[in-house]
Amino acid sequence: LLLRLQSFPPGPPDELYGAARQVPWEDHVRPDGSIAVEVTSAITQGPLEDLNTHYAEQRVKDAIVDRFRERTRHRPNVDLSRPDIRINVHLAPGEAALSLDLAGQALHKRGYRLEGGEAPLKENLAAAILMRCRWPAIARRGGTLMDPLCGSGTLLIEGALMAGDVAPGLFRDYYGFLGWLGFESAPWRDLLREATARRDEGLAHLPPVYGFDADRRAVGAARANARRAGLAGRIILEQRDLSALTPPATEPGLVMTNPPYGKRLGDLDNLVPLYEMLGERLRRSFSGWEAAVFTGNPQLSAHLGLRARRVNVFYNGPILCKLLVFDIGTRATEEAARRASPLRAASATPAAEPPLSAAAEMFANRLRKNARHLRRWAEREGITCYRVYDTDLPEYAVAVDIYGEWAHIQEYAPPTTVDPVKARRRVRDVVSVVPEVLQIAPERVVLKVRRPQRGREQYQRFRNEGHFIEATEGGLRFLVNLTDYLDTGLFLDHRPTRQLIRQMAEGRRFLNLFAYTGSATVYAAAGGALSTTTVDLSPTYLDWARRNLDLNGFSGPEHGLVRAECTEWLREAVRGNGTGPRSAAARERGRAAGGPRRAAVGSQTGPGLYDLIFMDPPTFSNSRSMQAVLDIQRDHSQLIRDCIALLAPEGTLLFSTNFRRFKLDLQLVADFNVVDITRQTVPPDFARNPHIHRCYRITR
Repeated sequence: LLLRLQSFPPGPPDELYGAARQVPWEDHVRPDGSIAVEVTSAITQGPLEDLNTHYAEQRVKDAIVDRFRERTRHRPNVDLSRPDIRINVHLAPGEAALSLDLAGQALHKRGYRLEGGEAPLKENLAAAILMRCRWPAIARRGGTLMDPLCGSGTLLIEGALMAGDVAPGLFRDYYGFLGWLGFESAPWRDLLREATARRDEGLAHLPPVYGFDADRRAVGAARANARRAGLAGRIILEQRDLSALTPPATEPGLVMTNPPYGKRLGDLDNLVPLYEMLGERLRRSFSGWEAAVFTGNPQLSAHLGLRARRVNVFYNGPILCKLLVFDIGTRATEEAARRASPLRAASATPAAEPPLSAAAEMFANRLRKNARHLRRWAEREGITCYRVYDTDLPEYAVAVDIYGEWAHIQEYAPPTTVDPVKARRRVRDVVSVVPEVLQIAPERVVLKVRRPQRGREQYQRFRNEGHFIEATEGGLRFLVNLTDYLDTGLFLDHRPTRQLIRQMAEGRRFLNLFAYTGSATVYAAAGGALSTTTVDLSPTYLDWARRNLDLNGFSGPEHGLVRAECTEWLREAVRGNGTGPRSAAARERGRAAGGPRRAAVGSQTGPGLYDLIFMDPPTFSNSRSMQAVLDIQRDHSQLIRDCIALLAPEGTLLFSTNFRRFKLDLQLVADFNVVDITRQTVPPDFARNPHIHRCYRITR
């Protein structure tokens, strides 16, 4: 609220000084009072476009102080937080306006909110949203207000103040006019008495207001804010998960919420289930209510499964947001719900499962056919973990693996051109069909989203459950973890490669580089390897490899585990030229890093250390423990040459990569004997995806 005192042509700071000194400031503030100055500019061209507003503020302040010193020998102090008067100078093309800021600070600051949570709405935006939702009319008829994701409670508090006829600024103890000499206190006291009386009368008839949040800290902040707003005990606030949301035994009213939408809070993929759950709870339990969702991500709002009666556009700061208003229980919302959920139509009472869509039936039939064929093959081979589906139908871009009595589903993240609602619906089809077709309990079905990994994402855990199950393959036993990581601990497509290692390993010294969980090492040991050396950078995977070896009875000192970055380890081994794969300094670094301390047998035997080497590097890696970035297309030639340098004269290197666009360096073919054995290393359960990996047998 700006009270204009004077207008004049805009000019540089010294001209502002002269204009400001002409204003009779003694009529507005006491000589021993306090001031603050703010200069803003809307001039974008000309000599003032680069005006230093801080310097301009200093010159206006100097003008006021100099005028007081000249007339009273006293000067006001500067108080930037709560001055007696705040002076605003706004420069526009053709005019500069000098005004008093009678509000003193932004009017959205009601005075009750000290704890705002991580991404709170401003109070005035919350009030505008409630007005658009017709909350005052709903409140007058006694309707209930509920926010199931209430955060710090701003929507609820503004709704209660609105319904209780409480003036929005009643709790503020500071306004810009309170220290102004033109302020008349008697009318202000009358206004406060009137507002207080209206508040007391209004709160006596306040309709029910409920707020819930799964975050205990958010609920605590909401309670503190409500208490400062004089609403303690008048808003019911509880910690409650969204999945437990049910309507209270009160008059139906408005469910209003501002869920996270992936701009500042929450990851986009993690928020999809939240929106789906919100839509499902509203459809199932809130028939007869009105609902409104305020979101900055229309893509997420599509997962509500509700058709909006009205959509309004707002800006939350710079973020364009939409307010979607719904009438729950109408024919339109029921039809939208039916289309949004192929699993079960939402209603107040359980309903029969609807028939699968034609596309879902096709997926079920293909999965059934694959499973029937592969199950017989797996039983003959003594295999309990294998792939039964891998994007056979383009519409269902998932991979489905069986691990004994468990199913592991990996959804390939759809491109942005795919309708997110359709993509989510197809994943629901998969999750619905897999347990029934494969005869696996639904609670033993694990779903993950597989997308290209960037940076250190490739090393991050999904969860930390630590739940391992045992898989059997070729008479050997392996621990797999279906929940905690993107990969399970056993690359199923390398099954024939592991069997080839077993056949070649007898009496040989075996080296496993980029060893992951050591499954190839277990096969080499089972094939009668004289010794094995397993190298990987991750202590987690090396411990996993140790457990796999122990599980199969291979726990002797001839099976060495080395924690090291493989490219560095190889370079050191080649440079050593007979001194062993790791120098004393490198071994000391490995011990300091907390890695396994079991030394590799054969590490002091000179050139030609290994008779059989298996190397399966990642396509790309930049772990924080690495000194350089690994790019397999760029670096494979040097890696292979280093491995060849460590081979015995009759030794063999098996090199494998999962990089789909991999091209072997043709110079390697000229220098070494290179045989592409990809076709014989792709197992029957991956026959539909023959490009799952590339594999080469390389000798001197």
